[in-house]
Amino acid sequence: MLLAGAGFAFAPRFGFAEDAPAGGEAPAAKLAATPLDGDWKASTSLIGPSKYPGDFKHYDYVNPDAPKGGTVRSATLGTYDSFNPFIVRGTPAAGLVNFGGGLLYDTLMEQSVDEAATSHAMVAEAVRYPADFRSATFRLDPAARWHDGRPITAADVVWSFETLKTLHPQWATYYKNVIAAEATGEREVTFRFDQANNRELPAIMGDLTILPKHWWEGTDAKDAKRDISQPTLEPPLGSGPYRIESFDTGRSIRWKRVPDYWAAMSPTRVGRYNADEIVYSYFRDQNASWDAFRKGGIDDWRIEYSSQRWSEGYDFPAAKSGKVIRKTLKSYGVESMQAFVLNNRLPKFADRRVRQALTLAFDFETMNRTLFFGLNQRISSYWANSELAATGLPTPAELKLLEPLRDQVPPEVFTSEFKLPVYDTPASARTYLRQAFDLLQAAGYAMRNSALVDAKGQPFTVEFLGDDPSDNRVLDPFVQQLGRLGIRANVRIVDANQYTARMRAFDFEAVAMKYYPQSLSPGNEQRDFWSSGAADAPGSRNYAGVKSPAVDRLIDAIVFAPDRETQVAATRALDRVMLWNFFVVPQWFRADIWLAYWNRFGMPERQPEYTSIDPYSWWIAEAAPAGAAP
Repeated sequence: MLLAGAGFAFAPRFGFAEDAPAGGEAPAAKLAATPLDGDWKASTSLIGPSKYPGDFKHYDYVNPDAPKGGTVRSATLGTYDSFNPFIVRGTPAAGLVNFGGGLLYDTLMEQSVDEAATSHAMVAEAVRYPADFRSATFRLDPAARWHDGRPITAADVVWSFETLKTLHPQWATYYKNVIAAEATGEREVTFRFDQANNRELPAIMGDLTILPKHWWEGTDAKDAKRDISQPTLEPPLGSGPYRIESFDTGRSIRWKRVPDYWAAMSPTRVGRYNADEIVYSYFRDQNASWDAFRKGGIDDWRIEYSSQRWSEGYDFPAAKSGKVIRKTLKSYGVESMQAFVLNNRLPKFADRRVRQALTLAFDFETMNRTLFFGLNQRISSYWANSELAATGLPTPAELKLLEPLRDQVPPEVFTSEFKLPVYDTPASARTYLRQAFDLLQAAGYAMRNSALVDAKGQPFTVEFLGDDPSDNRVLDPFVQQLGRLGIRANVRIVDANQYTARMRAFDFEAVAMKYYPQSLSPGNEQRDFWSSGAADAPGSRNYAGVKSPAVDRLIDAIVFAPDRETQVAATRALDRVMLWNFFVVPQWFRADIWLAYWNRFGMPERQPEYTSIDPYSWWIAEAAPAGAAP
């Protein structure tokens, strides 16, 4: 299950963090059941029952009386040239996301920020589906409205699904098993699936972003017909908590809270979306963004990814005086893979021994000690910090899935626990570099005049792609280490737009990045991450170019897992196979969130248990009435 993007203060960025980057259960009479289609539900969960009752009023961590008002200012990187986040072309503005509603749109169901794999009613007041999960029917909330006052209709839902599926390979893959969407009542839409027992499909359809058919099929102020397949700088009609108020293309965008927002009293909205305005200002790189934060009045809060800045940078006057506050929050979510991603489409990375050699050459311990103040942990799973991570040797449940694939996966999957090299002594470097060189020799390479060359005498070269000058700090040490093996590596820094375009086209050799967030309930999105079908589809997130029948089979095992136990076993098996194939060189993670903010916010006493942080639940302190508690 994909995690919906918040869109609050993070512009889309493929790069790595240095150290990364309405509703409520209706009454029983209203939710009458039919034996064929199942019971109407206002909340769904893929793991277990929600902790919230059907008639809950708001999340238990929020302040339901949080004052509305004020402006939140955020710095973001790069630039933008479009308000259409659903297509491959263009760079969407901050606040717009290609998955989930962002600030502008609502989805059929709202993913919970307080529980894993749980969704609550939003545009749809309820959903039902049969025991074999062959379809899902959503009943729309009659109160759901677009910002122009028109109701959100079943026709909007059907059009949104059919249109999104044509716009981006991500949606073509994600909705692969949805064969039809049809209005089956005045306020009902039914999605039909080409398979049974895919437990995630109803939840996936609940994540559907609903778009206004009448607006996109209409004409603009110049009487030109709109085209959703193209970038646009006309502010679109939405249904969400904010609308675009003004913008300076590529430089800033101002969002304004919708005063008559139809879902303001929805349980997932009460106590949240409190700022009257959210303003994003764009900066060319991390250093400029950091300067904006220190200056004040431009960037009110930031998640800090740089261990150097966190350890040494907060010595400016505002931080010393208490005007800027720092907090360390525990991260309870899955830590998705952060790595040097190798483009396995290239012949130079086709041999697993080569990829393993590069993994052996990476000296994490020295970087952690000299660059990261010892604050990072080595990441050795695609689902780190969770029960989904593979550990030890395969369990019987994993072996049941892996045995039929024995001839298609590395033999170590069955015989050895996956462990990364540990550079803990001076002798370690010699040991691991020797092992790496032996693997490169076995793959057909040889050392000639201090350069590693193939059988044709061509040197082994690697170009690392980055989008910020600060990337050199992390990339250069690995480049130098590869040089000890005779590999000629270099770093190429490009601007944010070029970086995004090259990533979408897989036009890179190696890149340091953090993968899209994983959830505790993986499913159909794994096809977009790792499947053979997504490997050559521009715009997919199979950046490594993984093409493996075994991986495809294990993805299906996750998708069709009949219960949680099988889902966990299948995910661990996939994790194990991915790791032993060395598609990427794992980097690190940190099980903490470093938050810094100017002291102008009121915050709930605690943050949500699942996402660990919810900036939408904050409020501007000066917006509170005199004498009110902060």
